[in-house]
Amino acid sequence: MSWLAALCLLLLQTGALGFGIKLFNLFRGDSLIHEDITERALLNVTAQACRALALAEGKDFTFPPLTPNAVAAACSASKSSKSFCKAIKLIQEKNRGVDMSNYDLPHYHFDNETFLEGRKIITEGLSVVKASNKRENFEAARKELGNILHPLQDFYSHSNWVEMGNKLPNSNLIRSSANIGNIAAKNRATCRNCNGDDCSNNILEDILQEKILTSGYFNFVPFFSTKPNGKCSHGGGFDRTSNIEPKGGINKDTFDASHGKLHVTAANMAIAATSELLEDIRGAAGDKTFLQMMGIAKGKALCFVIDTTGSMRDDIEAVKTVTSSIINTKVGTEDEPPVYILVPFNDPDFGPLIRTTDPEVFKRAVNALSANDGGDFPELSLSGLQLALTGAPPNSEIFLFTDAPAKDQHLKSTVIALIEQTKSVVNFMITNLLGFRRRKRSDNSQGQGQQNSRMLTSDVQVYRDLAQASGGLAIQVTKSELPMATSIITESSSSSLVTLVQASRSSGMAENFTFTVDESVTNLTVYITARSISFILISPSGVSQENTDTTGSLITASQSVGNFQTLQLKTQVGLWQIKMVSTNPYILKVVGESPIDFLFEFLEVSQGPLGGFDVVNNRPRSGVNGSLIVTVTGSDSATVTEVTLVASSGSGEVNGSVEAQGGGDFLARFDRIPQEEFVVLVKGQNSNSSSRASSVIFQRQSSTNIRASNVIIASPDSNSVLVPGTTLSVSFSVTTSGVGGTFIIQATNDQGFNSTSPSNLILANGGSANGTVNLTAPSNTLSGTVVTLTVEAVAPGGTDANYVVLRFTVLKTVTDFTSPVCQLLSLQSNCSDNCILSMWELSVQVTDGAEGTGVNRVSLKQGNGTLNTSLAADNKTTTLVSYNASCCSPDVELLVVDGVGNVGSCFYSVQKTLNSSQAVTTTTTASPKPPTAVAVVSLSNRGAHSLLLCLGITILGINLPMWNN
Repeated sequence: MSWLAALCLLLLQTGALGFGIKLFNLFRGDSLIHEDITERALLNVTAQACRALALAEGKDFTFPPLTPNAVAAACSASKSSKSFCKAIKLIQEKNRGVDMSNYDLPHYHFDNETFLEGRKIITEGLSVVKASNKRENFEAARKELGNILHPLQDFYSHSNWVEMGNKLPNSNLIRSSANIGNIAAKNRATCRNCNGDDCSNNILEDILQEKILTSGYFNFVPFFSTKPNGKCSHGGGFDRTSNIEPKGGINKDTFDASHGKLHVTAANMAIAATSELLEDIRGAAGDKTFLQMMGIAKGKALCFVIDTTGSMRDDIEAVKTVTSSIINTKVGTEDEPPVYILVPFNDPDFGPLIRTTDPEVFKRAVNALSANDGGDFPELSLSGLQLALTGAPPNSEIFLFTDAPAKDQHLKSTVIALIEQTKSVVNFMITNLLGFRRRKRSDNSQGQGQQNSRMLTSDVQVYRDLAQASGGLAIQVTKSELPMATSIITESSSSSLVTLVQASRSSGMAENFTFTVDESVTNLTVYITARSISFILISPSGVSQENTDTTGSLITASQSVGNFQTLQLKTQVGLWQIKMVSTNPYILKVVGESPIDFLFEFLEVSQGPLGGFDVVNNRPRSGVNGSLIVTVTGSDSATVTEVTLVASSGSGEVNGSVEAQGGGDFLARFDRIPQEEFVVLVKGQNSNSSSRASSVIFQRQSSTNIRASNVIIASPDSNSVLVPGTTLSVSFSVTTSGVGGTFIIQATNDQGFNSTSPSNLILANGGSANGTVNLTAPSNTLSGTVVTLTVEAVAPGGTDANYVVLRFTVLKTVTDFTSPVCQLLSLQSNCSDNCILSMWELSVQVTDGAEGTGVNRVSLKQGNGTLNTSLAADNKTTTLVSYNASCCSPDVELLVVDGVGNVGSCFYSVQKTLNSSQAVTTTTTASPKPPTAVAVVSLSNRGAHSLLLCLGITILGINLPMWNN
């Protein structure tokens, strides 16, 4: 966002704002809090990025209402509303988490005049975000972004920046080398006592007149709280220093805070500052990469994990065929995959993970695969899957191709933990496993062969268990049947695929399943993996059809190959039934395409002093009451009426009580969390429905199976940076609410980095113990590489377990804090009264200084002309830029980015003068500092013009594109 956009935002924003943490309407009042401030800025800047891309492609863009669903639709990516919403939720969660885990560390909140320390958190975190985006590690970027937005926003509520009369954010908070202001000396008094409850004038006049930065001191510990003489306090009920002279406080967190009269102004400034930081990230990444970080993409990630041993030649050819088919049919459509991921494996190797946004690069990578003998049998299939789960976006659908059992079955629990944490679906395409084993062991005796056949069942069961845990399928076919079975990949690559019902049964039995189809559902499909199964379908109108009936009207198309059967159903709104009859294990899955879906997270009461809820990032506690936050995606009018925890392999159910929280959020409370595996079933009503039958509701189910646990494992470490060649010590704790004993500890990471950890911890009954993992990245690891560390704790006897998943970004120490600069070489024009017939051209050189990391990218931020770049022949560190345009487009702004993401902006303008000679005004700035001169129109005139546009806006954000006019 430009400086003018920030100013408009400050002038236009009305209403009550706050800096609290969300307590689901408890004590929230009318205020906007950290989460709301963050969401508004994210929605604004995301819409701006979409607008810029649309205009660059010659398309119109209408600025939408500021909701995730509306912004995704305006970005021509309505199918990505779920991933966009999830990205926002994660950033908000990490922002809120700073108050939960670092409430007592002043530099995370700019308390105690810790300005330089607070700025360091922001700038170092900003380097992590930029490096992660450069390596397309968007999940790591989102998490770090949330961490740094909290202190940035707190600056405006906890310091005296607003009281000093500043009208714009402090841009130097996001620039390491800049001066953030004159900070009060430790021995300089800054406040006087409040006059009773009136603290409006407690900051000393000389502090304000001399523009001296100060912030309130904070301590929540009774009897031990102190502060330097004469210093301001934070204020409020939690702050014990506010009763020490000078008494009172200066925070603007709420309307009833010490400086609550400035609450709205401070929060407005925080929104503008958040937007400014996001614009810096956007400038460094580019619009397309920024939108990927925000989860805005047209389709679903395409992720293949492929066995490359000698017997897999036919399978690899089938993968090549389906890859070409998907790319050829989906590129340029709403289902175009935003990212392509490939992980090969064999034995003794797996990886590397290939991740690209370029479909042609992915196609070449798949075509380059070759089947080699590849070592011993079985293969490292779970190692490859672990790498894919950590490298793919959350909620991905992953396809693993193999004809061999897993050699690394010790990773099964780790893979299940990653499946639960990412909520990704894994489908296994298993070919000729029995025949392959016999070929490999043809020299065995008959007795040994019988033993191998018995082993085969357990080998396949590992894949079945993982498929069931993720909500995927374990498809067993011959190699000749594989091309037909890969049709599921094309069908599942729709980003709007939703699950209506899914069930797994380990022993054959007759059972009746029901599912509701609403008006938004299309392409209704049933998947069944089983041998020798019978079923009867019954439609909402009462029409029935058996599996043996090929003339019925309900099944419009069917396909059966190996143990895999697909049924295309006639889409009919209402309650369906499917009666299953089987003597064998089976998995039933009913899916469709619909924009309406849901996200969910388990919650627990926060143990911090601020109260509220924390998100449970692993397994919820078993057998006790619990809460679940459900967010509806794809509709701004849908409401949730029922949330049920349904046993995955049985008929057990636990119903929750549902309370609307606003903004598409619904809180479900349960009197107990089931001890057996379960899924989340959500039902609701969409008020936009045109159906006359008001009883028709929508039904959605989570794919991932959830396990509860009596084991709690947590890591309080907030350091997310791993310096190459330096060991990072990661502490964790294990607690049990059940029987103690020796708990097995397993720590693994997806990059194969060296690590050490205890093999076990001894816990007393209901007790806890602490451990440490030491993790080291090789000194040559690229900055932006993300390593995922999974630490598991298994209770005695293996009957219970839990895990914690931690992500660290490898980042070499950044020493380049200077933005690239532009130097005008030449400007020529023949601009005349008729601009259509005249042109102008520009030549500029861009350099990053002798100590810089080099110019990484030059792009157009403004201008409709043609841009070309090249390296200078005599200086490989200098980039030459040429630009030409019609005189009808007299302005150009270049965005220049160096190797570590420092962003500079260079503005040039040409105008027709009375004697037809050209005039040029240039400005070069280090983003995001506002320009001091603006081309043909003076700063004050341009600002006045835009201000008039701002004043014409009645709903915040509707005409934000005017900010860049």
